[in-house]
Amino acid sequence: MDLPSLPLLSLLAGGALVAGWIDAVVGGGGLVLLPLLLIAFPAAAPAAALGTNKLTAVWGTATAALMYLRKVTVSRRLVAISVPVAGVSAVGGALVASAVSSDVMRPFVIVLMLAVGVFVSLRPQFGATHESREPVSRIRFVIAIGTLAVIGFYDGVFGPGTGLFLIITLTALLHQSFLQSAAMAKVANTATNVGALAVFASQGHVMWLLGAILAVANIAGSVLGSRLVLGSGTKIVRYALLVVVVVMAVKLSYDQFS
Repeated sequence: MDLPSLPLLSLLAGGALVAGWIDAVVGGGGLVLLPLLLIAFPAAAPAAALGTNKLTAVWGTATAALMYLRKVTVSRRLVAISVPVAGVSAVGGALVASAVSSDVMRPFVIVLMLAVGVFVSLRPQFGATHESREPVSRIRFVIAIGTLAVIGFYDGVFGPGTGLFLIITLTALLHQSFLQSAAMAKVANTATNVGALAVFASQGHVMWLLGAILAVANIAGSVLGSRLVLGSGTKIVRYALLVVVVVMAVKLSYDQFS
């Protein structure tokens, strides 16, 4: 598929930059870039936009993961287990994506978004520091890995809010700060993006040249967002999370009822 005109390409690159910044801070950048891709290529299959978005996002998310891991300590055991689990789950989700209607998924996601927003708002200390000095029990760890698998599958099927759901899950179940959870979320989200991308690529649903161009802008946005979070700490993640919850709930509600 040919590249769009220069003005439209510039708009897409700007969207990729903003999406990279949002993904690096808390997640949800797909709500910026994906609609732009669908508008830019109205005749293309929706899967082409999804695949190209994954190609773009995987580079920005991987960049954020590397930057976070240089500054934030995360469990090597958690990384070793969560990466294959998240990646394989996303593959499964992407394989059944065409069979699951987004109209069915949106109401559940909207409810989850609002529940997350209310929970974080009512618990000011949630994610600010370690919630407990007690070791994480085996049961909580297994539940966390199982939830990561569900989120990975969801990312392959639908996607919006994956980073946010990862942060909340890791913070709630593993007694982590928002900053630690954000670092781990980038690692897991990179794996889900790779898994979903592999499926879309095998089906021929990736615009490679466009995705490569947009990936450069996405990486730039990711660097800016990662530096902001690492310099500001957990507070910026908390505020960004609440903003993204509101924006995503409104956007998904509009898509559902328009």
